[in-house]
Amino acid sequence: MPMPTEERVSQLVAELVERRGFDLEGVAISAAGPASKVKVTVDSDGSPDLDAVAELSSEISQTLDDAGDFGETPYLLEITTPGIDRPLTSPRHWQRAQGRKVKITLAPGAESPEEKGKSTFEARVGVLTDTDIALVLGGKRKPHRVTVPLADIHSAVVQVEFNPPGVAELELAGGVAPGRPQPGAREDNETETTESDSLTEGIVE
Repeated sequence: MPMPTEERVSQLVAELVERRGFDLEGVAISAAGPASKVKVTVDSDGSPDLDAVAELSSEISQTLDDAGDFGETPYLLEITTPGIDRPLTSPRHWQRAQGRKVKITLAPGAESPEEKGKSTFEARVGVLTDTDIALVLGGKRKPHRVTVPLADIHSAVVQVEFNPPGVAELELAGGVAPGRPQPGAREDNETETTESDSLTEGIVE
């Protein structure tokens, strides 16, 4: 029996994810030996509630069983949250990344705010508006804020930090998004490990 598509599973689980207060960031289906692996990635404004994630996992498992798309084929269900080094592809990603360092690549032809005019550079994420994102350049030594149109940004990926940012640098960014770990803090690295691993998983037959 053919496996359901990622789009089909997304449609099945989207309402459950939203009801639990999460955003559905993606569904990936892959082979895992004799079983199939179904990875559902969710996110929220604050730190993930592990009890809510566990309950969501049970609900998704029941929904997939009821739909019957996998037939008799066993599957491994994994509910995860994005790792720290996630790409920023929507406004909510930028909002949740406030205060974090990102590596930005500008779109071709876009004017660079960076001192040397580079099209790829690192900056700290500031406050988002409907059309622009504030960025803090200069690091700890020469922090200063600029504004860049979102349309000028080709890609942006959050960077893993091992040292906390400067006070002035973080103030210019407007602080860290509520419920998010402090950049460079020890618990920040631990959160990354948790988010990279599966939060809930089990073979369903």
